[in-house]
Amino acid sequence: MTISFYGAAQTVTGSKHLVTLENGTRILLDCGLLQGKGEKTDDYNREFDFEPENINYLILSHAHIDHSGLIPRLVKMGFSGPVFCTPPTLELCELLLRDSARIQENNSSHGTTTTPLYTEADVESALQLFKTVPYDQPYRIDDRIELLFTDTGHVLGSAAINLKLQDEEQERTLCFSGDIGRFANRILKEPQPFPAAEIILCESTYGDKIHDSLEHTEERLEQIVQTVCVERQGKLLIPAFSIGRTQELIYSLNYLAEEGRLPENVKVFVDSPLSVYATDILRSNPDYFNDTMQEYLKIDSDPFGFPQLHYIIEAEDSKELNNFMEPCVIISSSGMMEAGRIQHHLKNNLSDPNSAVLITGYCEPSTLGGQLLKGAETVRILGEEVAVKAEMIVMKEYSAHADYSDIAKFLICQDKEKLQKIFQVHGEKPVMVQLKEDLTELGYSNIEITDFRLSYVV
Repeated sequence: MTISFYGAAQTVTGSKHLVTLENGTRILLDCGLLQGKGEKTDDYNREFDFEPENINYLILSHAHIDHSGLIPRLVKMGFSGPVFCTPPTLELCELLLRDSARIQENNSSHGTTTTPLYTEADVESALQLFKTVPYDQPYRIDDRIELLFTDTGHVLGSAAINLKLQDEEQERTLCFSGDIGRFANRILKEPQPFPAAEIILCESTYGDKIHDSLEHTEERLEQIVQTVCVERQGKLLIPAFSIGRTQELIYSLNYLAEEGRLPENVKVFVDSPLSVYATDILRSNPDYFNDTMQEYLKIDSDPFGFPQLHYIIEAEDSKELNNFMEPCVIISSSGMMEAGRIQHHLKNNLSDPNSAVLITGYCEPSTLGGQLLKGAETVRILGEEVAVKAEMIVMKEYSAHADYSDIAKFLICQDKEKLQKIFQVHGEKPVMVQLKEDLTELGYSNIEITDFRLSYVV
């Protein structure tokens, strides 16, 4: 068996891992869009380093675009096999992939980019190939491959991909963690134990970090709103991914509003059609919520709605926010600030010293978010140079990615004696190096720091 890494290897986007059995069967784990690599980004996304028509099966860990965003391109280039995922992942992919295609087609029609990677028609063709498999139900793909999805608690529908593979008459067991969530999770269930595996492909995004405790998260968010919106009369901009992060922020603000701790004169705008629709999908899937959230639903039937909250879908309504002079909170995608309506809000407010940008998640260093985190005094947004005078505030409590302690807890269900190899994926190299050292101290061995386009025989 050979495993080849075509993305999310010493970087955190573009997840694509190819498993090739001795009989030639090829299983692609994820097919994500690469982001934040400058001029090379389009080339990486346009051309695969393998033949799409030769892939037999695609198995998807979750819906985030850096894991699913090239599936229509894969189909356009010749892939015709099934795409396996959990039911909520399909719901979210229907939303995300159509949105991705619309953005590409719109950008192309305005002459800002080259030919789209795929169109809405390509997305519809790709969606016809999706097959859903619930959590914890073994599924026989063919006579050599059995699939089991286990919950990782990262976003709605996120799963570890567990495979039993008959390879040259020998059974091999492999787990791809996908993105691992946090064991302290506000809304979703915590990551679940997974079957014993000989080979693990393990996320390492925050493998060198320990996240701040969730205990005082709402209290800190309340203080930030008070300082920026009440004391300084500024705007608080929160760039957030449409799926996962946005809903957690809404839930926290809803909690503050229910407690009477959110100033009544401070309006909250969620300015992202994708976020609005994704929130509706989350609302419709309460079975995936954790016990604490289930109890909360008994006293608040809608934890994603309160009087000061306004969801914005139409572009004209979004533009009107530019003329809204009152202090407010604006949550808008994308999280790394590379695209979406957040760019317009940043362009209009970054030069205001009374305003602030609250960064709640990972930003790849070369992205606009990465530049702001590094303290850039000016940034280029939508073709214009913008002075940065607004305050940058970081809250790591909202990260949906596991930290070192979560990763160690995720792996604890495994027998170290039987575990033959851990491949680190979805992380920057310095993080992988530190995580390798720490896991080695815990007694794990044969840990590989994967690299782009490298193949490993296992």
